[in-house]
Amino acid sequence: MSEPQPATQIDTTAIWTVPNILSFIRLAGIPLFLWCLWGLHADLAAVLILVVAGVTDFFDGYLARSLHQVSRLGQVLDPIADRAYIVAIIVGLAVRGILPWVLVALLIGRELMLATLIPSLRARGYSNLPVHFLGKIATFCLLYAFPLVLLGELDFPGAIACLVFGWAVVVWGTFLYWWAGVLYMYQGIGFVRRTPTKAEQPGFSIR
Repeated sequence: MSEPQPATQIDTTAIWTVPNILSFIRLAGIPLFLWCLWGLHADLAAVLILVVAGVTDFFDGYLARSLHQVSRLGQVLDPIADRAYIVAIIVGLAVRGILPWVLVALLIGRELMLATLIPSLRARGYSNLPVHFLGKIATFCLLYAFPLVLLGELDFPGAIACLVFGWAVVVWGTFLYWWAGVLYMYQGIGFVRRTPTKAEQPGFSIR
């Protein structure tokens, strides 16, 4: 099992890289999505925003690797954008009465569980746990299932199919999301137990 990546182990400290700009665009789309969903009730526009967010989510990681533009900021922005979109989508749809609040509590509860690891990782000089394949698949399922559920609320011939398929992927994605969360917790707790804090490491001194 791979170890967390040190916060200082990066290729560049640049901010205005192509991948980071895409991440900024994704984050800027969150209030726009909520405005379309709540203020305008323009559900099709909200779905299109989510599609653009999904496309940029793919390309920012791909371009960061292919252009050798991995950065400290990018390592932070990418997972933050993913989680921010999931929270915005589920809360936005729940307020509209499209999703049950129990699903909101279930998904946010997973994030709160993982947040308990952050202080221990920071104390050991690490910024985050490495994203594994199951976690990416779970996030992908949720980010693409919720737009289908929203499409299912519209009035067009394929709405029922979108609703049924979307909910099937929501259930599967939620299961994978929690399964990945449990694996992250297992990995993180194991790492914390066998890694001393920075204060306990040889050569450390308070200046």
